[in-house]
Amino acid sequence: MTKVVGARLKRKEDPKLITGNGYFSDDIQLPGMLHAAILRSPHAHAMIKSINVEEALKAPGVVAIYTGKDLEGKIGPVPSSWLVPGCNLKEAPQYPLAIDRVRYVGDGVALVIAEGRYAVRDAMYLIDVEYETLSPAVGQKQSMQNDAPLVHDDIENNIAFHWKAGEIPEEVCENAEVAIRQSFYIQRVAPSPIETRAAIGQYNPGSGELTLWCTSQNPHIHRMVLSGVLEISEAKLRVIAPDMGGGFGGKIGVYPDEALVGYAARDLGRPVKWIEERIEHFTASNYGRDEVLDVELFGKRDGTLSAIRVKNTHNVGAYLSTMGPGVSTIDFGLMVTGCYKIPYASCETFGVYTNTTPTDAYRGAGKPEATYQIERAIDLFAKEIGMDPLELRRKNFVQKEEFPFTNAQGLLYDSGDYEKPLTKALEMFDYNKFRETQKELRKQGKLIGIGFSTYVELCGFGPSKVAGAIGFQGGVWENATVRVHPSGKVTVYSGTSPHGQGHATTFGQVVAEKLGIPMDDIELVFGDTKAISMGWGTYGSRSVAVGGTAVSIATDRVIEKAKKIAAHELEAPVEDLIFEKGIFSVKGAPGFERTFQEIAKSANMAWNLPEGLEPSLEAQSFFDPENFVYPFGTHIAVVEVDKETGQIEIKRYIAVDDVGRVINPLTAEGQVHGGIAQGIGQALWEGTVYNEDGQLLTGTFMDYAMPKARFFPEIETAFTETLSPVNPLGAKGIGETGTTASTPAIMNAVMDALEPYGIKDIEMPLTPEKVWRAISESEGK
Repeated sequence: MTKVVGARLKRKEDPKLITGNGYFSDDIQLPGMLHAAILRSPHAHAMIKSINVEEALKAPGVVAIYTGKDLEGKIGPVPSSWLVPGCNLKEAPQYPLAIDRVRYVGDGVALVIAEGRYAVRDAMYLIDVEYETLSPAVGQKQSMQNDAPLVHDDIENNIAFHWKAGEIPEEVCENAEVAIRQSFYIQRVAPSPIETRAAIGQYNPGSGELTLWCTSQNPHIHRMVLSGVLEISEAKLRVIAPDMGGGFGGKIGVYPDEALVGYAARDLGRPVKWIEERIEHFTASNYGRDEVLDVELFGKRDGTLSAIRVKNTHNVGAYLSTMGPGVSTIDFGLMVTGCYKIPYASCETFGVYTNTTPTDAYRGAGKPEATYQIERAIDLFAKEIGMDPLELRRKNFVQKEEFPFTNAQGLLYDSGDYEKPLTKALEMFDYNKFRETQKELRKQGKLIGIGFSTYVELCGFGPSKVAGAIGFQGGVWENATVRVHPSGKVTVYSGTSPHGQGHATTFGQVVAEKLGIPMDDIELVFGDTKAISMGWGTYGSRSVAVGGTAVSIATDRVIEKAKKIAAHELEAPVEDLIFEKGIFSVKGAPGFERTFQEIAKSANMAWNLPEGLEPSLEAQSFFDPENFVYPFGTHIAVVEVDKETGQIEIKRYIAVDDVGRVINPLTAEGQVHGGIAQGIGQALWEGTVYNEDGQLLTGTFMDYAMPKARFFPEIETAFTETLSPVNPLGAKGIGETGTTASTPAIMNAVMDALEPYGIKDIEMPLTPEKVWRAISESEGK
């Protein structure tokens, strides 16, 4: 058999998904099923004076209507799952429906249940809600002011938490030869998966079991949280995540909506389905980012960096989401030094309530924001001292021989060689020639620029001890079971729950290589809390590094047991057994061998097992890593700016990533491409806008620009491999690298193009109008 790990195999899950044979939430049809719709607030901030449902209840097909008051004492608030310690965190209870006050456009007000999808929506609009509007708190900086409206009356200045990490001696800042001070706004963005959120509940009054199908990136976390909210034993609550059309972080959170569906199904004794409308997705699903970063970078004129001080003001929205408090603190604040050896760092984060939809983890979750501020600051520093930005990066890189390396915030980077992907990227791009060409083009009036992003990010969310110490309300180990059937075919059960990443392929490659069996003989089961005892889901680029490692270890345990059976049958000591390419053989005894399939049959028949060995061939692993993993790399962007229109064209994009062991280069490239599209989307096109009344102005794709394939040139990708020592696969995680690296690469490229105008920064997204205005204002000076 040829080597499987590292092979460019096509994804085995794709034929199902691209031929319309997937099984998504809206494909689920159950006998007697009812439909649900949620009436949502049109106001950002208002008191609910009254809710009249009489006319709606008379509408054809309506079965029930619930308001917030109806559910008081019956459903608990949906809690945040990341209670970061030491930051005076003030969590405001989020009940599944607003009881007396709405706090953002999209806040749930009433739940309508009817016989059909159209009936439920027709009835929803017959509900008469009388509101008394209140002044809203919108932007985070304004909402912290003493005279700002309060989102929650008992939370002063709307400050949900105030977190600090790191100390910088004053003399380090005071004595710095160079100090760069710049504010950056990482605008709010919408995850926008192809499939919106959904939930279907079914209650069995005989068994008392509630089954909830929902679009979840972590069904076991949904089960854990919702069992508390609905006051039902975890043993009686089964959560199933069917096929999913993407997540990007938008489906990490446990929402009030899923609790409502579960409650209604149990209360009515009939299945209930809720499918989120696209416009609902814009108003009611968690967003990402929305952070104002005030950055100070200190150092010497020779390019030596000495300290970085960052203040992050994070708009958490009206409530703390599942992961929200951890994103702008732990995920962001501990990574502000990036891949550079900066001796001192400090970060201070304010989480601020506003009358907007909550924010949560969005692809990268804190690391893209951390990378953005340091990579942009590096370019500004280089410009200030007249040094090439590439030279400044190299001068301050953590060096290969310094790993494992503890950064200024105390994180232990597992392994790294930052020069390696940079060197590879420069092999693909003639930098010196570009600079010469740039000079010539500038003489012709053309604005062409190059941007670098040399990044490192924290991935592979674990270990559990650390998770507990940083307030995460769960473990982050991972669970896998490898079950061998009598035929020798294998089912793998994983606690990770993919939503488009290709786990069936990559996990299958790990198993196929170890067992020496065809990929077609391996099936992956995931996303069902009844089939898998426990798991912590898919996010934070943890699937292969943690979940894949659990699969690898469980497979090794299968082989270990199979060896004992083979040794028994071949009448040889176990130590003399060799297992290669699916064959057990005896050293020095040609012909004495058993196939893996023969041993699988023996194990399951149990006619002739070694004394004391239990039947069956199955093993489980609960892998809890010793540390995070830290992928890194270099991205290079080349852009051209049209000075007459402000239009930006991406001329070239190169991505060289080091994600440790690459299990499948084809799927890895796909992950990188998608991530780059998402990161460049943040830089150039995407952005959520609220007006001063808290009304969402970007509530459809007519107003919210999504990246399209035609916006991009061919993305040139390559990988280097620096294995991680914290898991036996050596894998580091790849799902977020493109998103993390690409935003600053593009921004640096545009700022480089605009260098003749002395423009230092433009707020993202870089719409043509903003760029044109910046150029025009610069010319007017």
